[in-house]
Amino acid sequence: MNFTALFIRRPITTTLLSVAVLVFGGLAYQMLSVSDLPAVDYPTITVGASLPGASPETMASAVATPLEKQFTTIAGLDNMTSTSALGGTSITLQFTLSRNIDAAAQDVQSAISKTLRELPPGIIPPSLSKSNPADQPILYLSFRSKTLPLSALDELVQQVVAQRLSTVSGVAQVSVLGTQKYAARVQVDPRALASRGIGIDEVAAAVSQQNVNLPTGVLWGPQKAYTVSANGQLVNAAQFQEVIVAYRNGAPVRLKDLGKVVDGVQNLRLAGWYKDTRAISLSVQKQPGTNTVQVADAVKTILPTLRAQLPAAVEFEIFMDRAASIRESVHDVKITLGLTILLVVVVIFFFLRNISATMIPSVAVPMALVGTFAVMYALNFSLDNLSLMALTLSVGFVVDDAIVMLENIVRHMEMGKKPLQAALDGAAEIGVTILSMTISLVAVFIPLLFMGGIVGRLFREFAVTITAAILVSGAASLTLTPMLASRFLNEARIHGSHNWLLDRFEAVYQWAKRTYARALTWVMARRPVALVASAAAFIMTAVAFQLVPKGFFPSEDQNRISASTEAAQGTSFDEMVRHQKAVVAIALQDQNVDALISNVGSGQGGTAGTANQGRFTMRLKPRSERKLSADEIIPELTKKLRVVPGIAVYLRNEPVIQIGGRTSKGLYQYTLTGADLPTLYAAAQTAEKSLKELPQITDVTSDLQIANPQASVELDRDRAALYGVTPEQIEQALYNAYGSRQVSSIYTANNQYWVILELLPEFQSDLSALDMLYVRAKTGKLVPLSSVTRVERTLGPMLVNHTAQQPSVTLAFNLRPGYALGDAVTAIQKAARTALPEGVSTGFYGAAQVFQETQKGLLALFVIALFVIYVVLGVLYESFIHPLTILSGIPFAAFGALLTLLLTRTELTVYAWVGVIMLVGLVKKNAIMMIDFAQETEKQKGTPAFTAIYEACLVRFRPIMMTTMSALVGTLPIALGAGAGAESRRPLGIAVVGGLAFAQLITLFVTPVIYTYFDEIVKRRKG
Repeated sequence: MNFTALFIRRPITTTLLSVAVLVFGGLAYQMLSVSDLPAVDYPTITVGASLPGASPETMASAVATPLEKQFTTIAGLDNMTSTSALGGTSITLQFTLSRNIDAAAQDVQSAISKTLRELPPGIIPPSLSKSNPADQPILYLSFRSKTLPLSALDELVQQVVAQRLSTVSGVAQVSVLGTQKYAARVQVDPRALASRGIGIDEVAAAVSQQNVNLPTGVLWGPQKAYTVSANGQLVNAAQFQEVIVAYRNGAPVRLKDLGKVVDGVQNLRLAGWYKDTRAISLSVQKQPGTNTVQVADAVKTILPTLRAQLPAAVEFEIFMDRAASIRESVHDVKITLGLTILLVVVVIFFFLRNISATMIPSVAVPMALVGTFAVMYALNFSLDNLSLMALTLSVGFVVDDAIVMLENIVRHMEMGKKPLQAALDGAAEIGVTILSMTISLVAVFIPLLFMGGIVGRLFREFAVTITAAILVSGAASLTLTPMLASRFLNEARIHGSHNWLLDRFEAVYQWAKRTYARALTWVMARRPVALVASAAAFIMTAVAFQLVPKGFFPSEDQNRISASTEAAQGTSFDEMVRHQKAVVAIALQDQNVDALISNVGSGQGGTAGTANQGRFTMRLKPRSERKLSADEIIPELTKKLRVVPGIAVYLRNEPVIQIGGRTSKGLYQYTLTGADLPTLYAAAQTAEKSLKELPQITDVTSDLQIANPQASVELDRDRAALYGVTPEQIEQALYNAYGSRQVSSIYTANNQYWVILELLPEFQSDLSALDMLYVRAKTGKLVPLSSVTRVERTLGPMLVNHTAQQPSVTLAFNLRPGYALGDAVTAIQKAARTALPEGVSTGFYGAAQVFQETQKGLLALFVIALFVIYVVLGVLYESFIHPLTILSGIPFAAFGALLTLLLTRTELTVYAWVGVIMLVGLVKKNAIMMIDFAQETEKQKGTPAFTAIYEACLVRFRPIMMTTMSALVGTLPIALGAGAGAESRRPLGIAVVGGLAFAQLITLFVTPVIYTYFDEIVKRRKG
């Protein structure tokens, strides 16, 4: 082959080009970013709206609905959900992956602006935030103080720490968890209001009018100009105490006469802890595409400076650092990569029995890996678990081409040729075969490049990385390998004797070859047996596919466990805090738990939480200090936490990548939607009972909360009109009394704070306080609310959820140990078909939804991969028949992979699917080597097909064994791997090892049989 001969005869050119690849690849490696997974921008925007005191129904109908209607006009909107709770609405908009997040944000902001006039008066204008559910925070920081008030601590954290961290290069967002922002709280006594004849609306007006911060202008004198300033601004609770509300009997009535004004916080129903100490936490998120480790290190670099700026009374520490787990995971993958290289080199050495001969194909490994780094840098890829796994897998078969090339050159030397001539003849003979092997292997990964959805985005980097490694190794095998062989192969060592161990291995190999020759002779004499075996393989593959458990992404131990807590509907905040503290105390006593952060309560600003729910995240001790994995800890810890009465705790091991914008108490969600609320709610309760009976799932919970105690105020409109009181006045009075209403603002140099009006706390816990409220009629008289209203105790919703603008209920669940997601999905669908009425539609959401789509797509992807390989081979061989012969071993590989997954009780996850697809490219290499040699023998010598394929099997037996063993030992460390992130990689390794081992044994016999049958068909048609 003239192309290869050029590089053999010009060793300096070949060497310099190879060195250039190593140099530039090495430089690229230094500049690659480091992350846990490829950057996947899932365009998601969250819109939050707040109207303190508004009921969930009001927030849903008056805020969520008009916004949702406007949002549906935005192009590229893929999914929309909303949650409305007391005083807050949160709307999550998920766009298609092709949608630009910045352009989508502009469209969302425009839609919000168009809807503002339709929203209730007094609402805090909706705000949006761009988020990516696939991007988890890279750092959590926890701040606490034994002496400072929480509001002062919050001020320091937000103004000193959060703002400074936001300026760090690569940081996208810094969020405050458990915020305790300062507010002045005006708390009035309804009895004092009544005794003085003052309406609560007059208090609100007085506070608003007497705390002002308005422009006052400039006094322009003939020579000097004076800026006019006035002290209309009040800045703390003490100053508000003196505000005059009214005059009675000629004496001023001040706020302090009507109750008290206290320095408090904006949201009294929100609290956070570090372990068992009140704390405020920060979460830091990185910008898409940035180096996670570098950003985390940059943040940690400035922490000593920030510590110096904070008072000594403030303590803080890093609660969780994802960079540490990423470093550990990447380090483990690098160790696996190094071990793989070593094992492959050892395999080559035992087969070739010569150090110089061994090093020649081994050079292809660093060439392929380092050359791939340059491609990765050019495409803005990162060093992550998937790209490093691709490189690790590539070690086992990028060396295949070099092995085949070298083995063929050595075979020519064994014929008595000099190294240079053997290199020229061997390379010319095998060049087309290597080209066919390389191109057809690359073709396997082409369908992965067109795989849709978030899974496709993840594995695109994997496919491109491994493709680049294959192409670089193929180029090295056709250029560098034959050149090195022509200069460094030692004739004496090739033909001479070796040490005892190597000679013994050669004897075993020769025995295996002779045994194979006898077995092949027996099989070729009984060819129908091979056909029956092939048919059986098809059937068994289909059966195994039905039996193997099907999962999504494997669960990984990330040294943390998340938890959701929930008390009965209507549980007060104080009672919820007591329950939460009891749960946290038990969790902290567990020997596997190192620390935790905890939060309780409903948020404001659109967080749409409820007072009966809490959350906490546990940091586990390092895996080396624990006997149990995170998944094993969860059931053990759940049993301990069940002893706390009045509260349910749901633990989960969060997936590596979050899919879907809706949070829930379980990892997977099943959503019911319907226009008729009674029918929907009844169906949801029936479905929840049905799901709880399924053995495949556990922790079944519903976000349907419609039994919250309510005080329903019924207006007597006739009496109100008689007294001159409007419904608006009545609701405004209730809002002023119980809604934690912002009636004014305090402005400072670097922040602004709320002034909140409410009743004294003791009058917010009893319905009898409603009888003490008065409103001023048009006549000027005070009218008691009890005379124009009637109060009833009822039940109402705590949350109102929408999915695609329709009311919805979401059932969350986790998998029971021993069951796969595929089992759960099938069981739930079967139960839903028999239990749900007409008018209620159902569907999985989040990870379960993507799992369904992915399973269909991956099976189609496998078929497409077969078709692409067939097309490529058909073009290379100009034949319709030979590609079928080459692909005849695929059913055996697929069956071997599925059988191994079944025997090892491993789920057919996305990673395992990729391994099965890879087998298509790996297994057909053996057939290519056999068929190429057989065809060449038929053409040159006129040998019959039966004899030619038999001879090809024996001549190619050594390279087939070498390449298969290299691929096996190259994948074995992944299949047996331990350490951080090994849970994800292991299914892929198991599938490849099982498929290769089984297919290797069978295809050595079946492929030559199929070849002879097809040859007879071709000859019969020609005849």
